[in-house]
Amino acid sequence: MRILENFLSLQGEGLKIGCLTYFIRASGCNLRCSWCDTEFSHPYDHGTEMDVDQILALVGDIENVCFTGGEPLEQKEAPELLRGLVDAGKTVVLETNGSKDISIVPDSERIIISMDIKCPSSGMHDRMLMSNLPKLRSKDQLKFVIADRADLEYAVSVLREHPVDTNVIFSPVGGLSLQMLAEEVVSRRLDVRVLPQLHKIIWGNRQGV
Repeated sequence: MRILENFLSLQGEGLKIGCLTYFIRASGCNLRCSWCDTEFSHPYDHGTEMDVDQILALVGDIENVCFTGGEPLEQKEAPELLRGLVDAGKTVVLETNGSKDISIVPDSERIIISMDIKCPSSGMHDRMLMSNLPKLRSKDQLKFVIADRADLEYAVSVLREHPVDTNVIFSPVGGLSLQMLAEEVVSRRLDVRVLPQLHKIIWGNRQGV
């Protein structure tokens, strides 16, 4: 599979925020979100061809792994890598953009599916595969990246029309401006988590962290 970069850092998002994590970033993405902060990962021909054993050797003894992109499920070997990581005793967060069928993900308590539903500001909300929502489990997480109140209303409507049994996360575009989301979640008494992007608080908008 084509791997763009790999590095050790702290998980910046979601349920594993703050945990020491080894990141594996696959090349290639099938979406073009207007506010994407990883545009460098879009091309499919960038990076290095690696097999599962090579990736496992890079991860070494680190327990937590994040398989991200781009869109990692664009890699046909993605299920094989996920199985290999689980067999090696790793806990894996799979970051996927909501447009790919997650039924190909191996069934394991050690795999946390972190799936987006893109809001209107992204320009990609009509590409979402809503049939994925019932497949999310209580160990997984559903993320909405929100730019404005129109995005917020959209996220609330999706949750109302498609009730889910999973962890729901609201995060602001850019990962830092939390006040509007926090105040809206409190005033509406929404059962969601409002989270920043920790890596941007620590290191800014840099690659490889």
